[in-house]
Amino acid sequence: MAPPREAHVDRILRPVHRWVWGDFDRRVRKLIAFAEVEGDGGRDILRAAEVTPDPLLRRLYLAHAIDELHHADLFRQRSAALLHARSTRVTTRFNANPLPGGHGLDDLSIDGEPDHRLLAFLHVAEKAAASRFAIYRDVVDDDPATRAVFEEILRDEVFHMNYTYTQLARISPRSYRRHVWRARASRLWKRYVRVAAALAGVIGTIILTIQYFVLLPPFAWLARRAARREPVGWTPIARDRRDSPSSEY
Repeated sequence: MAPPREAHVDRILRPVHRWVWGDFDRRVRKLIAFAEVEGDGGRDILRAAEVTPDPLLRRLYLAHAIDELHHADLFRQRSAALLHARSTRVTTRFNANPLPGGHGLDDLSIDGEPDHRLLAFLHVAEKAAASRFAIYRDVVDDDPATRAVFEEILRDEVFHMNYTYTQLARISPRSYRRHVWRARASRLWKRYVRVAAALAGVIGTIILTIQYFVLLPPFAWLARRAARREPVGWTPIARDRRDSPSSEY
């Protein structure tokens, strides 16, 4: 199976990808984020190698996990090299908050999942990663070292994409296409949930801001107006009052 072609959306968003990777700080944060995701994915796939009953899949999972951990090292080393190169030129405080992005293996669930579901999920995730890394390789043409990292990782991603599809067809020859479509639909649903949650957060912030600046000022004005009518200090109690207070307040 050849490397996947760029999706139509990715072709449209290519200028956005170039803009994101054109900034030094965003480039380093993306590399750090990729290192974390690849490392987490490698550990998850190691767990898959432990629990699978298929000896062939166990060997392939181990090789896959080693590749993912190696990718994490490559991304981490490249981000460290970029930071070191910057520190020798400009003294600037760097904010290392990672930007979202990367592989998608953070959604990986191992325990209790049969091999056909895991292989379908891995195939869809690796195919998406290969397509996205191909774009990143092209938009960092001003940085040969970072481009070389993406080229090396892209070759591994294509292998991962191919072996997961081949093994899925082997263990589930009658329904492997259906498993791939289910994995793809599940991935799209999770993306929709993330986007919907982010959109709900934005809408909630806008509504609360409107309430704070539009609805609260009239109430604050009325409260101040009422406060000016209240006497200052203690309020005397009539001497002929005989009822006992029922509370300390």
